[in-house]
Amino acid sequence: MTSSRTPEVHVRAPRRGGYAWRYFGDMRSTLMAPQLLLLQVAHPTVGAGVHDHSNFRADPWGRLWRTLLSLSTVIYGGQEAATAEGRRLLEVHADMKGLDSSGRRYHALHPDAYHWVHATLVRAPVQAQSLFGPGMTAQERELYYQEMRGVGRVWGIKPQHLPEDWDSFVEYYDDMVENRLELNSSVDDVMAELSKPAKPFHWLPTMLWWPLAALAARYARLVTVGTLPEGLRSRLELSWSRSDERALDRFAGLVRILAALVPPPLRIVGSLAIAHWATRKSGTGPKEHEPLGAA
Repeated sequence: MTSSRTPEVHVRAPRRGGYAWRYFGDMRSTLMAPQLLLLQVAHPTVGAGVHDHSNFRADPWGRLWRTLLSLSTVIYGGQEAATAEGRRLLEVHADMKGLDSSGRRYHALHPDAYHWVHATLVRAPVQAQSLFGPGMTAQERELYYQEMRGVGRVWGIKPQHLPEDWDSFVEYYDDMVENRLELNSSVDDVMAELSKPAKPFHWLPTMLWWPLAALAARYARLVTVGTLPEGLRSRLELSWSRSDERALDRFAGLVRILAALVPPPLRIVGSLAIAHWATRKSGTGPKEHEPLGAA
């Protein structure tokens, strides 16, 4: 199988005020960022591409920022910006290929890998709403999925590689988790960074950062590991206890209370601001030759 080399420009970007618009950039979805990154690099092709082509360990915050710019542009930047970003992503990934640690050939645009990155981005906001909010109704999930399916087509993923509805997507997703994901060096890198996150700004005093980093690391690990399927946690050699489960429940409850105090339009202000800035600046997306899954 080969991926399309150009985005499907006739496919519309998510509509303003739609379900993808409402849920993808919700501030609660950002709490899932480390988890979706871990899921992405656990795919052998994505993990190898990140290991060979990404500067994630040297500049994790920069990579996260550039990926947020890219994704927010696709969701919130409008049709022209979304199509241009989809085309740019395909160009960036076109030459990313090599051999993984097991000697298997990989190519970043192989549908199995390229679709998996998209799939993690589809699933994470649904999990965020379930854990940190009231959840989505079956109808909301279906409408959200159809809009995110359109994002995949703008990215250049062919329709036959995208499940037709939410139930089919869940079957695909669960099968990938059970049969395709594996422990690799990129998974270890992500967990190492989560345990001791680098300073987001060089000018930030170390004495001020480390207490904040310890707190962030604690809750990032709880959300990341706690929302993984039990079988995958075991395969990735990630420990989880009843105490961890209780701590995650308490944190999720606090987030639900705080999020309920924020009017819904304000929950996506950050993503809207990023998209507005990204579509008016040059060179703000991921750097040349950096894989999307290396946020």
